[in-house]
Amino acid sequence: MTPRWGITSVPRAPVLATALGLPVRQAAALSPVQVLNTLVTSTHGLSTAEVAARRAAVGPNAVRSHHARALAVLGRQLRNALLVLLLVTAVASFFLGERTDSLIIGVILAVSVGLGFANEYRAERAAEALHSAIRHTVVVVRGDQPIEVDVTELVPGDMVHLKLGAVVPADLRLIEATGLECNESVLTGETTPAEKGADAVASGAALAELSCCALMGTVVAGGSGVGVVVATGGRAEFGRIALGLGERQPETEFQAGLRRFSVLLLQVALVLSTFIFVTNLVLARPLLDSLLFSLAIAVGITPQLLPAVVSTSLATGSRRLAQRKVLVKRLVCIEDLGDLDVLVTDKTGTLTEGRIMLRAALDPAGHQSSDVLRLGLLATETGRIGGNPMDAALWEAADPPPSGYVRLAWLPFDHERRMTSALVQSPDGDRLIVTKGAPESVLAQCRAVPAATELTLQAHFAAGGRVVAVASRPAPGFTGICASDEHDLVLAGFLIFFDQPKADAAAALRRLAELGITVKVATGDNPLVAEKVCAELGLRSGGTLTGTDIDALDDDAFAVAAESATIFARISPEQKARLIRLLRRRGRAVGFLGDGVNDALALHAADVGLSVDTATDVAKDAADVLLLEKDLDVLAGGVAEGRRIFANTIKYVLMGTSSNFGNMFSAAAAAAVLPFLPMLPSQILLNNLLYDASQLTIPTDRVDAEQLRAPSHWDLHMIRRFMLFFGPVSSLFDFLTFGIMLGLFHAGPDLFRSGWFVESLATQTLVIFAIRTRRVPFLRSRPSMPLLGAALAVVAVGSALPLSPLSGMLGFRALPIGFFVTLGGLVVIYLVLIEVAKQVFFTERPAAPARRRSTGHRVHRRASRFTHAGPL
Repeated sequence: MTPRWGITSVPRAPVLATALGLPVRQAAALSPVQVLNTLVTSTHGLSTAEVAARRAAVGPNAVRSHHARALAVLGRQLRNALLVLLLVTAVASFFLGERTDSLIIGVILAVSVGLGFANEYRAERAAEALHSAIRHTVVVVRGDQPIEVDVTELVPGDMVHLKLGAVVPADLRLIEATGLECNESVLTGETTPAEKGADAVASGAALAELSCCALMGTVVAGGSGVGVVVATGGRAEFGRIALGLGERQPETEFQAGLRRFSVLLLQVALVLSTFIFVTNLVLARPLLDSLLFSLAIAVGITPQLLPAVVSTSLATGSRRLAQRKVLVKRLVCIEDLGDLDVLVTDKTGTLTEGRIMLRAALDPAGHQSSDVLRLGLLATETGRIGGNPMDAALWEAADPPPSGYVRLAWLPFDHERRMTSALVQSPDGDRLIVTKGAPESVLAQCRAVPAATELTLQAHFAAGGRVVAVASRPAPGFTGICASDEHDLVLAGFLIFFDQPKADAAAALRRLAELGITVKVATGDNPLVAEKVCAELGLRSGGTLTGTDIDALDDDAFAVAAESATIFARISPEQKARLIRLLRRRGRAVGFLGDGVNDALALHAADVGLSVDTATDVAKDAADVLLLEKDLDVLAGGVAEGRRIFANTIKYVLMGTSSNFGNMFSAAAAAAVLPFLPMLPSQILLNNLLYDASQLTIPTDRVDAEQLRAPSHWDLHMIRRFMLFFGPVSSLFDFLTFGIMLGLFHAGPDLFRSGWFVESLATQTLVIFAIRTRRVPFLRSRPSMPLLGAALAVVAVGSALPLSPLSGMLGFRALPIGFFVTLGGLVVIYLVLIEVAKQVFFTERPAAPARRRSTGHRVHRRASRFTHAGPL
């Protein structure tokens, strides 16, 4: 069989000594034939048996693992020094005679860990299912046949096809390159695409100088190519960098903020527990009791179920987004979606119906002309079946279609020329070049333009028509054409297309504006047409920039202009990507919605790449989020859901920094002045377990509209302020309870502990109804039924425990009716005071700093496509 690309195939070696591949720098210094010989492969590709043997040797082409491991989740639950120390102390106490309390502590800790494990493991399984459902594929030659395989299945020696917009799936030594360019910014930081070819480079060349190699994780910015895989997974240059950031899926910025918050609370817990322990020793209380009490206080402060709440929120969010026709490829995309404050979108199909119809075929003076329609049909992409919507509209309007013409050569559209041309032979044997494309591009190649042309153009642009110019010239003796032949054309006229603005697009734009999202339109259409559509839909324009305007601006000037401009017309794929990059550089969270091959660069450049289920494969592969309908209202619903998840999770955080912290602070103070422990260690842990259980329903809660109007970013400074502001309010009511129990009810240790247990659980659980909203609770903002039911049930259980048969074992004593009457009044006053304090606190809130994502974030995002369900 004749080998492809003119390279002789090589014989197979019996031993796959080169299964591990070659370092890409070494391969770059070798010729294509030498690389094929070294890898024991050929241009016909590997056989199935060879692929299996090499995969067994090198493993999957992956740099991330998404396998949900039960032991790893359990380990994270137990990776708490305070919890372990408390458990060790309880065991010691058991063997020293305090068996009942020790067993109770052990049971409560086991239930608490089990609750956290069950929720977090279920969320991890949901994440695993999400990752497993997403496939990123590549075309390879195996057994002399091109087939499509998952990128994780590549092995050294595979022959890979590269096309525009694709992410390079492994380190490749190029065998063939046709106008190939790769954006290598994820590796080198250089945003200008690097030109690629097949010629070897000097030994020891730097990474940015490997012009004969396509590197894993980079993006094909232009052209096409074929290469042989030389390194996969962690052996590739990108793989080494990605693995340096960890093998697991990266935590979101919100999860990173929660981790820092947990460290803050741990520091507070250590200070309080140390103070309590020392105080109890000074007061000559038993050592083990003092240690157990201080450690229980510390465990009570630390947000043990916080990881479970976050994971559950994200998993629940992905399901809710799917119900809203929004599919996320990774859970981190939910947070990114909620962060959006700029959306760059195409016009066709989002602002308009996407059903393009031919309105008229006109000569330069504006009169109907069948010749213009006939010539336009001759220059369609693929003949009878149009390769794009405008070509399809042309053929639909053709009655009858032209006959007797033979196409001899074809010059496809590109964003530099903005034209297509065909060499055709007419029925009488004459040959001519027919060109159609953007009016300004075609007119520039015409030898004479009638005086009425400009008036005709402007009239139809102003009316919102999409105008395509058609021109031709004789081509006697021509057998082929190139771009240099597109000159001395004679203008035939114009094809006028119309795409009706969407009936519901105006409402969707208003909803996006209410969410604080600035919409910008990037289109290949004429600026007047784009402005007309935007005006009809009520999208206020801050100005228009054309591709020509953009080329004249350096990055700094373009970044400033892009902030205010709304419409970017006659813009190329490279200019779209540059626009996204510069908007991001100014601290904006940018989403890009596109569905074509030429949108892939911008999709990769955006913080959130958005595409639709009917998009090209390249666009869907590049996107982070898929919309099942190309509808801005669907996108607005997805953004709102992302923000709802953040808002609900922050409620749990604020709970932990107010009442929970305040109660533990009260315990520290009470331990210093009372002649007995204010609450037994087992009671503190039980209180904490019941409280945490009530908060697991927070992900189901409703969120007020004003909380969705702008992206919310993690603000540790605000949370620290919240803790210091509301914690003392909680402690104030604890001290008031202490006074009532001692002065009014003359309580001994058991009655005192019972009263404070019920009061502290009621206040710290019910305060969620005030903290969950900045409005007046219940009257202007209602909680979800699961949250309401869980909170009331926990308060009811806590109130019933001192009256239950378990009271004696737990160290409780039945409370008098008068206590519950007093408790009702205390809770009402407490919630009213919290409501007043809430209004004061939120009157002034410093703005969170603009988010700037690191290079590591980009690497993590790109690495997510190389993910594997098993170990690496």
